[in-house]
Order: sequence, then structure tokens, then C-alpha cells
Amino acid sequence: MRNLNKAGVFGLTLAAAVMSSALWADDNSPVGLWQNIDDVSGKPRALIRITEPEGVLKGVIEKAFPTLGESQNPKCVKCEGVNKNAPIVGLTILTGLRKDGEEYTDGQILDPDNGKVYSSKATLSDEGKKLNVRGYIGLPVLGRSQTWIRQE
Repeated sequence: MRNLNKAGVFGLTLAAAVMSSALWADDNSPVGLWQNIDDVSGKPRALIRITEPEGVLKGVIEKAFPTLGESQNPKCVKCEGVNKNAPIVGLTILTGLRKDGEEYTDGQILDPDNGKVYSSKATLSDEGKKLNVRGYIGLPVLGRSQTWIRQE
């Protein structure tokens, strides 16, 4: 009976720890792992890990989902400078976003498909389960958006 009580207490403690860690997850922050969905095809393109060193968001591709006929280890062939021919996996594509009210603004996003860098902003939606990322030139209305889905 005594072992059963210890097992029961252990089980309850474990369950409480698991549930409380879910409460600690900050759905009000974009920090975490995201799957981006291509705005043209509607298919997953990559997993991006967003971190927030010193209050500034940084997004790095952790895994790519190449389309049929693409290399399984794609490179940023259209990128310039240090990113020229860099592997897509490990590539920093999101930089400089800072919290401004409900949005993250004043950042940049690299499109590995065309090698271009755009101004960027992002907004969490659906209780932190989605991240609406917009890349644009000049004004936000002159751009395109993707919805990223939280993975963890």
C-alpha cells in the first residue's frame, strides 16, 4: 500500500509538472519552432526556429521541405554576399524584429527562393498558434504575407 501511495504521489507530481510547463509556454511570444506555409502553393516549406537574443527576433531554418525535383540539400544560389550558395538549413532568414505593441516591426526577412531581403513585420494570431509574417518593399501594403504554424 505504501508503494502505491508513493507511485500515486509521483504520478500526480509528474502530471502537475507537465501541465504547469504547458502554462509556462509563452504563446504571446514568437519564440519557438514554426512551420512556414508557402503563400503560393499552400504547402509547408521549412521549419524555422525563432529566438529572441537581446529583445530582437532571429529566425533560422532548421529543416527544409524541398518540392519535387528540388535538391534535398538546397542552397541559397540567388543570395548575395556571405549567404551566396549557403545551405538553406542553418540559414538566418529573419532578423531585427522588435516588439512594438501587438506587432513585431522593423525587421528584415530573406527569401531564399529569390535571394532578396525585404523589410518585415510579424503578428501573432489564433492565441499564439500562428505567426503572420509580412515581407515588403517600402510600405507594408507593397508585399506578401505567409502564415507560419507553431510546432512547439
